[in-house]
Amino acid sequence: MDDLVRALLDPAAYDHPVVGVELLETHISWVFLTGRFAYKVKKPVRFGFVDFSTPERRRHCCEEELRLNRRLAPDLYLDLAVIHGPAQRACLHGSGPPIETAVRMRQFQQRDLLPQALARGAVSEALLDRLARDLAVFHAAAAAMPPDGPWGTAERVLEPALANFESLQACGRLPPEQADLLAWTRAEHGRLRPLLERRHSLGHIRECHGDLHLGNMTLHGGRITVFDGIEFSEALRWIDPLSDLAFLLMDLRQRGQPALARRLLQGWLEWGGDYGGLPLLPWYGAYRAMVRAKVAALRLAQQGLAGGSGPLVAELEAYLAAARQAMAPRRGALLITHGVSGSGKSHGAAILRRRGWLQLRSDLERRRLFGRWGCGPSSPLQGDPYAPAVGEHLYGTVLAEAAAAALAAGLAVVVDATFLRRDQRDRYCDLARQVGAGFGILAPVVGVAEARQRIGERQRLGADPSEADVTVLEKQLLAIEALAPEERPWLLSGVDDPRLQDLGRDLPSPP
Repeated sequence: MDDLVRALLDPAAYDHPVVGVELLETHISWVFLTGRFAYKVKKPVRFGFVDFSTPERRRHCCEEELRLNRRLAPDLYLDLAVIHGPAQRACLHGSGPPIETAVRMRQFQQRDLLPQALARGAVSEALLDRLARDLAVFHAAAAAMPPDGPWGTAERVLEPALANFESLQACGRLPPEQADLLAWTRAEHGRLRPLLERRHSLGHIRECHGDLHLGNMTLHGGRITVFDGIEFSEALRWIDPLSDLAFLLMDLRQRGQPALARRLLQGWLEWGGDYGGLPLLPWYGAYRAMVRAKVAALRLAQQGLAGGSGPLVAELEAYLAAARQAMAPRRGALLITHGVSGSGKSHGAAILRRRGWLQLRSDLERRRLFGRWGCGPSSPLQGDPYAPAVGEHLYGTVLAEAAAAALAAGLAVVVDATFLRRDQRDRYCDLARQVGAGFGILAPVVGVAEARQRIGERQRLGADPSEADVTVLEKQLLAIEALAPEERPWLLSGVDDPRLQDLGRDLPSPP
């Protein structure tokens, strides 16, 4: 294809004015930047995970690329362009025979790619929060694999993970000391198999992006736009959304942005509500790090670089280290709040959230049950959101299962809820004890008059997710059960209590 590449570097090859052409190259594609448009041409390669060996396969994948990527980047993906031959005079006009297909995209500045934007501090928290929401909505709306579908089974999940090791071994880039990574991948997969199978049977396998790392994101139109999803492999895009997200979380941490990784995870979970897959996060994080290591190894092989130094080698080694970090044992921590509405529980939980804790908000989860927040249930509840039965379901199932999943992922989680009753608090203390996690209770003290005033003010502003009014407060004051003497050892004096540092020591970032 050298003739084709040389011909497409000529500005005269295009059917619109072009001053100069710049070539970008990946291990599977060439991208020709012409100023106004970018043309992506697939290389005639065949690896274990991709087959572009014939023009027909390449055209089909171009069609799929257009279909799939318009879901997240409709303004970037324009159409398909036919490349006419012969290869030595390849062009997008003329009467020569069609020899290749290109995906035509709206060109954007390379400095707006997320790695460069992060490096210059151009990625704000607001942009990241919008991305978290966009991804949660995308994953919730993506086509779902039926329970008897072939993709996303426990066996299918393991196959590409093992293929990463095989590719690295074939490239001579898997050091002997990394053998324990392979052993951990197999062992953890076996331990997680029941959850993997349950996720598959419940319809959690979706037609995702598949390659959700920072290099496939750009600042465009006032937001972070995601492009270049996987079109060439159903197995690699029909996956659990947690696998999709784990790629981006790993990449953020790898680039020295653990706080942004935690913020993204928080936002994605809050909007989407899919806490149940969290125990898979470390495994998927290690898998995604190995994907990036494999890509670096393939690029080294294509460039004929056999040495042990250079940027690509450093990148490969960094991703191997990231995989090892993802497999490190984690001790989770569980903190619950206690107090009536308006007492300041959410304020304290939000402070801990900024310090690295995952915040589970009963106000949001209650609203989700009734279809008034985020990606809600297909059959939302009706009636009084503060009815006793709703509270039983919220504390006994929704929040408890989410907290358990977070602890299984080794995360530090604060459950932001009233926890008025002793039996509710005991349930969560037992949960922490069962998994060997740290446990504490945060119970801010406030006068009744001030609580009433706070509730009235937040209702006036209309910006708080809580729907509790003064009537709810009065009922809570009658129902609240004070902390028993045996609960007092767990009570923290506030968000600056020194014991919090030990409770949530070594706060884990998302893998």
